[in-house]
Amino acid sequence: MLDLAADLVPLLEAGVPVAAVTVTGVVRSAPRGVGATLAVTRDARVIGSISGGCVESDAVMLGLDALRTGRVRRARFGFTDDGTVTPISAGLACGGAVDVVAYRIDAAAALPALMAARAGAEATLHLDLEGDGLDLHRPAAPRLVILGAGEHAAALCRLGSAAGFAVTVCDDWALLVTRDRFPDAVEVVAAAPHEFLERFPSPDARTAVCVLTHDERLDVPALRTALRLPVGFVGAMGARATVARRATLLRAAGVSDAELSRLHSPLGLDLGGATAEETALSVIAEIVASRNDADARPLREVRGPRLHGSVGHAATPGDATLSCAMRTA
Repeated sequence: MLDLAADLVPLLEAGVPVAAVTVTGVVRSAPRGVGATLAVTRDARVIGSISGGCVESDAVMLGLDALRTGRVRRARFGFTDDGTVTPISAGLACGGAVDVVAYRIDAAAALPALMAARAGAEATLHLDLEGDGLDLHRPAAPRLVILGAGEHAAALCRLGSAAGFAVTVCDDWALLVTRDRFPDAVEVVAAAPHEFLERFPSPDARTAVCVLTHDERLDVPALRTALRLPVGFVGAMGARATVARRATLLRAAGVSDAELSRLHSPLGLDLGGATAEETALSVIAEIVASRNDADARPLREVRGPRLHGSVGHAATPGDATLSCAMRTA
């Protein structure tokens, strides 16, 4: 439910009754994992998903029933152990089953955590559902720091925000780094990029830094600073000749070979795209692949039972994970 905060907060603040259907268990495999949530209003407006479409209609009906009666409803959607479909739903395309709980959202109890999640902060919510406790947790959104405010930066900000990143854009030219140009950023900063990085709060392994300044006077000191921070990803845009020259300048500026080996440059996966948006997509793809230590092969070439991460939790593209556990209160 916390992943749906951007849509749920306005509805709950306006007093609109909303029910949620949350996955509490997975048998074998399922398109989404524990914690995945679908929300539904009285007029059958649907927000989110628990299966990517396989059992959404049954989940909506269950949610509407919980909304109408005010009672908690539980069900299993999918296939039984002998391969037959459970009587209450269509089967999951992947052959598994999911246990779900449907409940009316208590706005007073849920809004503080939902507002924190909407802002990209860590959020935890405990719900008492007729004797059972439902615990939902969403870590703070991973951060993407974009240094440079050109057109590629604008496209990367849009796609990064859509992928679940809390995006900060910094450029030394105040005319470019504006809220109008970067409406999806959580922060826009007019400053020298390396000076901004030096005071960047709490960099961690879920932080990515992308240098798009296209100016050696800016990107060399910015990269030297970024490569010495405990961030999970540092990348820089540039043609191969630029990359080679930049490496020489970085070594001359005191950057070690070990530090330089952390640099992803040229930046992005080879998707064959040319537009700013296609380039931004390749950058986000490389960041996600790097974080998950994945080789970015097509899924049809991947062997194994799990394709999109663990079924024990549901993950957004930005790895803002949502976990849930049922226990007796």
